[in-house]
Amino acid sequence: MTSRQTCIDRDAADPLGRARARFSLPEGVIYLDGNSLGALPVAAAAAVRQAVERQWGQDLIASWNTHGWIGLPQRVGGKIARLIGASADEVVAADSVSVNLFKLAAAAVGARPGRPVVLTEAGDFPTDLYILQGLAGMMPDVELRVVEPGGIEAALDERTAVVLLSHVHYRSGAVRDMAGLSAAIRAVGAISLWDLSHSAGVLDVDLNRYGADLAAGCGYKYLNGGPGAPAYLFVAKRHQAALRNPLSGWMGHARPFDFVDDYAPAPGIDRWLCGTPPILSLTALDAALDAFDGVEMAAARAKAGALGDLFIERVEARCAGRGLALASPREAAARGGQVSFRHPHGWAVMQNLIARGVIGDFRSPDVIRFGFAPLYVRHVDVRDAVEILGEILDSESWRDARFQTVAAVT
Repeated sequence: MTSRQTCIDRDAADPLGRARARFSLPEGVIYLDGNSLGALPVAAAAAVRQAVERQWGQDLIASWNTHGWIGLPQRVGGKIARLIGASADEVVAADSVSVNLFKLAAAAVGARPGRPVVLTEAGDFPTDLYILQGLAGMMPDVELRVVEPGGIEAALDERTAVVLLSHVHYRSGAVRDMAGLSAAIRAVGAISLWDLSHSAGVLDVDLNRYGADLAAGCGYKYLNGGPGAPAYLFVAKRHQAALRNPLSGWMGHARPFDFVDDYAPAPGIDRWLCGTPPILSLTALDAALDAFDGVEMAAARAKAGALGDLFIERVEARCAGRGLALASPREAAARGGQVSFRHPHGWAVMQNLIARGVIGDFRSPDVIRFGFAPLYVRHVDVRDAVEILGEILDSESWRDARFQTVAAVT
């Protein structure tokens, strides 16, 4: 059983420990929900203040040029590229994950004529499924196939156009074999499309080495860009000339400030832009990504795995017989940056934890999730969080009426 002092010693020796000072963390709170909303980087708050008060407030519209607003999507994309194993000219920050998945899936279908099948797995993140349902509803020739978990490779054939999968499952934290699945998808002539929302910023993702074709992800989880932060998308260079963005907005035009009537797609990754970039939120994400300066993603993954291992060890020792069942892979190599447990009263348990200063989240019907963002979560945080969880389960204080009402956001 790992002692609290051992956890303190591990934190003192942690090569990523210095990164914690880059975040504004509330006193008395153990924040284990970076898999849903990352903590506030100190630099992001300062950058947004400067963008509002100086750039917008004083320099006004000149800031598109003098402060480089117009290049923010590419600049942010380049910073994200380093974290996901891509080249800077393969990633651009734009829109939301949902919009980007629509753009990429529609483009992939268009690039594979005579192949009507869009393939995904049941139980993947809901917006991914909803976007594909909407795409199939708009394109009568498209056939959406939703197979049971683990059934993708068996379902692949010459009719498959594109396969959409999350790299890390949002509920369990299980990591899919991106390299193996991308190779299998490519072998039948189809295109792979990956959702990186729960892996970028916590795992050592390597899109080009894994042979991924397309990808999208959000900026507000482990990348710490703030609530509703812009998303990003990846298009491998080998596909950039052939794929067309179905949302042909002016920022994706080859010459947006010529203001001509006919659309001409920009070369390379820039064609995946659409409308005017959201400068304030992009500014926050741009600054937030600087928290990864000097951080090797292999080290980040190793720490997240160690924190998750410690959490599982402590929960199973401290909370045995209290109704919890592990809902994540036990092996760190098979997990993302989170650990999930099932409990028949998971919502109430999590609300009680939050009231005690331990912030995780809940996913219906019975999953409580704990995220271990390696830049700011410590080993001692994990141990203290489990002790509080044990006290709640021992006393059954979660039965209090104030913990039973389900809020609009879970």
